[in-house]
Amino acid sequence: MNRAASILLVDDEVAIQRAVAPLLRSRGYDVEVAATGAEAVIAVVDRSPDLIVLDLGLPDLDGAEVCRRIRKQSKAPIVILSARGEEADKVEALDLGADDYVTKPFGPEELLARIRVALRRVFEAEAPEVEAVQVADFVIDFNRRRVVRGDEDIHLTPKEFELLALLARNADRVLTHHTMLKAIWGPNAVNQPEHLWVLIAQLRKKIEPDPSVPRYLISEPWVGYRFSTEPGSAAR
Repeated sequence: MNRAASILLVDDEVAIQRAVAPLLRSRGYDVEVAATGAEAVIAVVDRSPDLIVLDLGLPDLDGAEVCRRIRKQSKAPIVILSARGEEADKVEALDLGADDYVTKPFGPEELLARIRVALRRVFEAEAPEVEAVQVADFVIDFNRRRVVRGDEDIHLTPKEFELLALLARNADRVLTHHTMLKAIWGPNAVNQPEHLWVLIAQLRKKIEPDPSVPRYLISEPWVGYRFSTEPGSAAR
């Protein structure tokens, strides 16, 4: 990357603006601040930021509505930074197109790590679409629908492969139960999470070094799952 990544910070709290904006600039990011939802939507159109950090509690528009409007204009990752910690708020924001969710109060290094992961996906997406991905000790071959560990094929059912491929193509991004159920089983299955639980359990037995402490298929309780490429991940 030959330029500094641009980040739009959307938060009306002056304390957050004074803490987060300098933190991001100190790491080399180009940062613009918006204090309202309306300002954020305009900035997305005018500036085309690489990533948006968005609070849900804005003075003019609800953050979920801002997320919806941004998604109509931009594919840039949206990292929610909010004091709302309820599962319903997280699920709504993620289903509307947010990529990640960090709850206030937060650790600066955690926020920076989430931003790095989201930006990595942005710049990887600019490259030609990959036919396969290697994660630690196994390879997912999307075209051949194969998963290989060393010289050994890991035999997956068609549904198991579809789910693993969906998660791997969105690596390090939280996908909600609703999103995965609709993608794998269709819209009539969105209220049948037991399908997903069974399939995740089966996948963990086949690809995890220790299924009881998942390294790759990480649960976000009551929200969904993410496929982790970060070292040292563990189930929450």
